[in-house]
Amino acid sequence: MSLAPGRALPRRVLGPLVATLSMIKFQHTLFALPFAFAAAILAAGGWPPAGRIGWIVVAMVGARSAAMVWNRIADLEFDRRNPRTAARPLVTGELGLPFAWVFLVASLGLFYGSAAMLNRLALQLATPAALLILSYSYAKRVTWLTHLHLGASLGLAPIGAWVGVTGRIAAAPLLLGAAVTAWVAGFDILYACQDIDFDRRIGLQSIPARFGLEAALVVSARLHVLTVALFAALPLAAPVGAFWSAGVAFVAGLLFYEHRLVRPDDLSRVNAAFFTVNGVVGFVLLAAAAAEVFS
Repeated sequence: MSLAPGRALPRRVLGPLVATLSMIKFQHTLFALPFAFAAAILAAGGWPPAGRIGWIVVAMVGARSAAMVWNRIADLEFDRRNPRTAARPLVTGELGLPFAWVFLVASLGLFYGSAAMLNRLALQLATPAALLILSYSYAKRVTWLTHLHLGASLGLAPIGAWVGVTGRIAAAPLLLGAAVTAWVAGFDILYACQDIDFDRRIGLQSIPARFGLEAALVVSARLHVLTVALFAALPLAAPVGAFWSAGVAFVAGLLFYEHRLVRPDDLSRVNAAFFTVNGVVGFVLLAAAAAEVFS
């Protein structure tokens, strides 16, 4: 009987931890983090100092955690009414709103503190960046261009990492940021196809809800064509060559495969397209950037 409290302790600790990671979709950090690393090593021409990389990672985790928990707070009533999101921790009560607010403040503190540790320009740009990523939660209420808003939020990753390493802005990270913006917007349109009926009923804005499934898939595909073109243009702004081009070609194949998975009459493989394919894209290009720098 004396073992029962010991057995209960891990559940009391791990339960809220798992719920918190679920609330902020921590695994989605993998979409943007490889591009931050790629920008950092290209900016430094090698590995930046470990401390600088560490602060870049902490800043990204803080910014993304703040954005996600704010999205959960802002969308709580919508999440309660949407069957797809009804199991989220704030909806079920597994986590409470007071905890979410404290977590939001702590995440923003982490973001600003990390930016301050990097350099002056990083700190100066922290507030515009925070406003962009936090305002995404309300974009879907006013415009069907919300997917580009989300894309721009993740597109800050390579720009922020470059600034963190060099203390300045250059053409290369802006090009990478634009490519990430188009890439994320394209796959977010695919993901939003799942909620087309709910969004129309509630009055939320998205390209699928505004234009229909077929048109949404076309827009998504065109954004991914633009993505490949922008990635392919990086040699114009950074010293990359054959390894980078090979990586971009591989990514083009992945995106082509992604669009073969999703059809207007079959959305059953949206999650496979969203998580599996897009989870690989960033790591392919990080490997290509590393090969360029270290070969």
